[in-house]
Amino acid sequence: MARYRNSGSLGLTEIAVYAAMAVGGTWWLADRVEVAMLSPEERHAIETSVTFAGCNEVRALGRDPIYAGEPGYGPHMDGDGDGVACEPRP
Repeated sequence: MARYRNSGSLGLTEIAVYAAMAVGGTWWLADRVEVAMLSPEERHAIETSVTFAGCNEVRALGRDPIYAGEPGYGPHMDGDGDGVACEPRP
């Protein structure tokens, strides 16, 4: 009779992958929550602390994309208004 691996158990590789995803997701989410908790005045001060001529300059410096609340973000560089300026080109 053939023996099959119990599909309910995880190997070390799967555990490592899930742990990395959890840590990365928590790190990314914590940054977004911190930005969301800023007052409009604080957010504006951060966004205007750095200015760029446009997305070409941002991409040349390797700073793309820029999210709302981050230094250098401006609605004039966010074509679709989703809070992400200078999104990667398809």
